Amino acid sequence: MLLTKKLIEIRNVLNSIDHNDTLKLPSIVVIGSQSSGKSSVLEAIVGHEFLPKGSNMVTRRPIELTLIHTPHSKEEYGEFPTLGLGKVHDFKRIQQTLKDLNMAVPESECVSSKPIELRIYSPNIPDLTLIDLPGYIQITSKNQPLTLKEKISELCDKYIQEPNIILAVCAADVDLANSEALRSSRKVDPLGLRTIGVITKMDLVEPERGVAILRNQDYPLHLGYIGVVCKAPSGASKDNITQVVIKSEDAFFRSSYQYSQRGIAVGTATLRRKLMDVLEENMGSNLGSIIKAVQRELDETRYQFKVEYNDQKMSAESYVAESVDKLKHRFKDFTKAFGKPQVRLEIRHMLEQRMLDICAQRYWTDPKINELSKLDSAADEDRLYWDLKLELASSALTKSGVGRQTTQRVVDILTRTMEQLAEAEPFNHHPKAAERIKSMTHEILSSRSQATADQVENTIKPFKYEVECTDGEWVEGTKRAIVLLQKELEMCEEVLAKIKTTVGTKKLRKAINYVIEYDREEAKRAERREAVLKLRESNPRRHLEEHFNLKENGHQRSESSEEPHSEHDNEHERDHEHVSEEERSAEDEDELEAAMRPHYNPKLLNKAREALSLRERALILKYRLSALKSKTCKNSKNKTQCPEAFLAVVSEKLAYTSVMFIQVELLNEFVFQLPRMIDSRLGVKTGQEAMEIFARENPSVGRHLQLMDRRMKLEEVWEKLNYLVRRQEEAKARKW
Repeated sequence: MLLTKKLIEIRNVLNSIDHNDTLKLPSIVVIGSQSSGKSSVLEAIVGHEFLPKGSNMVTRRPIELTLIHTPHSKEEYGEFPTLGLGKVHDFKRIQQTLKDLNMAVPESECVSSKPIELRIYSPNIPDLTLIDLPGYIQITSKNQPLTLKEKISELCDKYIQEPNIILAVCAADVDLANSEALRSSRKVDPLGLRTIGVITKMDLVEPERGVAILRNQDYPLHLGYIGVVCKAPSGASKDNITQVVIKSEDAFFRSSYQYSQRGIAVGTATLRRKLMDVLEENMGSNLGSIIKAVQRELDETRYQFKVEYNDQKMSAESYVAESVDKLKHRFKDFTKAFGKPQVRLEIRHMLEQRMLDICAQRYWTDPKINELSKLDSAADEDRLYWDLKLELASSALTKSGVGRQTTQRVVDILTRTMEQLAEAEPFNHHPKAAERIKSMTHEILSSRSQATADQVENTIKPFKYEVECTDGEWVEGTKRAIVLLQKELEMCEEVLAKIKTTVGTKKLRKAINYVIEYDREEAKRAERREAVLKLRESNPRRHLEEHFNLKENGHQRSESSEEPHSEHDNEHERDHEHVSEEERSAEDEDELEAAMRPHYNPKLLNKAREALSLRERALILKYRLSALKSKTCKNSKNKTQCPEAFLAVVSEKLAYTSVMFIQVELLNEFVFQLPRMIDSRLGVKTGQEAMEIFARENPSVGRHLQLMDRRMKLEEVWEKLNYLVRRQEEAKARKW
């Protein structure tokens, strides 16, 4: 049985390449009607109950069963190569797995052509390759498709083609003329040259009837019929039932002399030997065609590998190492480009933007800003006002969570950069690895960011109370302040010019004039309303009484006009009339102005207000620029009159101090830890299986590895087949 064992090994190698029909080796295909005893025959050969059982149709997919004889081991187990479950020693678990895989096919389809691969290793089984197919049916149930019968027939017809051996299973208590298995086999094997008939349930018929079935003069088969019972007696050991079944069958068939006649084959042991001999002979006769098919596939694969990859070898390890090296080199380039000067620049930019916001809030919107240049001749009260404002502005800059903000700024830059590296080639093909890179980045930064922020806050604490400034620092701060204000002015003018271009200069000018006039009128109306409100507050009785009550009181007073009025009542009526006239006058004027006011598009008015605001901001910035360039701002003693320069100095001091500790506490740790984590979690240390999965995620690399793997396996198969041919030739030479 060396040929069969070696060809089964070759078959497993070929199956690991693909399911190409041109590379299929002969197998024994088991067909039969439902309840014909197919499962019992296979389980008697294997020695364990492992096939799915159930009242409903439970075999819905082909089961490609490979039996491997292991004479030097007592271990019995099964393997599902495509599932990766490892060795399964419990055959009940194998049975449940097969049932789950079959029942996963929905009721609407009932049958799938996708095979289930199962290998069983045992010292008690022969080397065989068997394919169990769904049983033929006569009628369908209400939940099954009407075409189920045809689908099962088509699936069976696909597998019983040459060079496979057909094992047609029929029950003894059913007329062979009605056997779907024999009918289907005769379509593809009319002479019965590769069909073995198996008659099950021989204990259900009389011996004379059983012998007549096995002789089978009506449906003769070249390989003959074998009768079996395949039923283990109750109470038998469940470890391995093959020997128990064989003993039980021997006792049954020996009890009737008819089964001892010449040409009558009975028993599971006979069936096992028959299957081994037929498969051996069939594989030997097809060895030449198998070699030719493998040679063709090997030549084509070699040609493809030469044309597409110029015979360049690749491995999952080399691809993983190359990918990790690329990532580490890019990270190294980034760390070189993002050193202490670049970090300081980023933090200074952030703090200077914060400084501009503070100036805009506290200075540029202050109506007294024009008084700042005349502070030398101002009163002490005014000087105290501006000194306090500068102190508050500096405090707002230094006490705004600088440690947390600066640390977070660097963390954001590092996170964003690593996300870009993770999404670049080749990691754009590896989403899980990219997520792992991001996760490692987050892990390191989150563990260091809080401590770094606290350290920075502690180091800048003195600046929250007092900031000393040298002449050199003041000169540099003034220069930076001028540059910042110039950029801000350019931005304002650029946006303003864009609005003018979009809206039109004349149209925008009219809208701005309208907005100015409208705001002026609104201010006047507000003053009038305030005056009316004061008059109303001076007449609380008018405020508390309802209008209709006053009318009623007025009506009553008109009826009693003959009665004399008191002086107090006359004074109240005059005040009331005066307030009413003021209200009516204000309301009439508002209505008249609203009616005479031209109508503008609300969007245009918004643009006009934006342009007006930008124009005012530009004027303030020009004024402040001229102040910073003046002699007054050349001396740090005049810092109150030059708040922009002083705050620029403070920003620089905060940035310089923050960077020292961010570099030590955060950046250095990140640069040290990340490459090591990449090696341990992404590199070759992750294991062979993980590297294979990683490499094959890249379509081009996966294709390269697949083609190279195919070539290597075909070369291995080619060597084994040549070895078998040489052994056959040596055997023939010895016979002669």
